Amino acid sequence: MADTTQPETPESGESAAQPSAPEAPAKQPKPPKPPKPSKDEKRAERLARQITAFAGSHGGAEGQIAHIGRGAVRIALVGADGEWGVLVAASRDSARRAAEIAGLTLSDDFDGELAAKVRTGPYEWTRMAGIQLGGPGNPPAAAS
Repeated sequence: MADTTQPETPESGESAAQPSAPEAPAKQPKPPKPPKPSKDEKRAERLARQITAFAGSHGGAEGQIAHIGRGAVRIALVGADGEWGVLVAASRDSARRAAEIAGLTLSDDFDGELAAKVRTGPYEWTRMAGIQLGGPGNPPAAAS
């Protein structure tokens, strides 16, 4: 018997003379970059770090936000131990955002319960008396 083999015919319609090239993997689109934070957001994050540090040093903190002049808002902080401090923000929105990031409880007013928690020391009393009554000025700054 004679060797009568039939050439294979491609089943999918491809040409038998051209071998199929391996498919290149499809390029995946790069995920979009997150937007850069605005200047206000950066300021709020910096203030939030300061609030968090204050609260950590004083067993927690509460605060109150008040407008103090053109382009300035005060964040008054009162620690659980009675120590207090003040930070200044450029806008009320920035101050509120910083308080939100830091988890600071805000009071509407700086009177009543919040004011009663403030502990003033001899320095504050001397300083206040010095300004109002011509008393002694600030003590000399400690050498660093």
